[in-house]
Amino acid sequence: MVTIISGTNRPGSNTLKVAKYYQKMLAQKGLQTNLLNLEDLPDQLISSDLYGKRSAEFRPVQEMITASEKFLFIIPEYNGSFPGVLKTFIDACLFPESFYDKKACLVGISSGKYGNIRGIDHFGGVCSYLHLHVMPLRIHVPAIKTELDENGDFFKEDTLKFSQEQIDKFISF
Repeated sequence: MVTIISGTNRPGSNTLKVAKYYQKMLAQKGLQTNLLNLEDLPDQLISSDLYGKRSAEFRPVQEMITASEKFLFIIPEYNGSFPGVLKTFIDACLFPESFYDKKACLVGISSGKYGNIRGIDHFGGVCSYLHLHVMPLRIHVPAIKTELDENGDFFKEDTLKFSQEQIDKFISF
């Protein structure tokens, strides 16, 4: 099973649009995926699902993560790194069965000009600790507001080229 994780809980985010774009492109190549939108995490995640506690609301999320063999993380830049909710989500998941020796692909997005290079690097460190094997080709999409058309699809030639290359490599990874 493959799970795409939209790495923020911000309502109406471009992160979710990019996650849906990748899901659509993967489906066109015959790969069905799950999409985990961090907006859908339980409201009480911090008080109910950390440090070994588990709520009934988090159980289906945990089951999906445990059953997944590969992950595609779409990660926006927040204050020069990645969103705290993404780290909290990782911390809430069971260790080691959630991510250990599984595979991941990383996509960074930002409204600025660097496409969350620093945040993807920071998240790569977390992945290393978890023994989550990260695909070498990481995509960084700057100025995300100018990269998506009215349907939430990439349309610029370079972004299309590199995202399609990443998608093909992820399928075979």
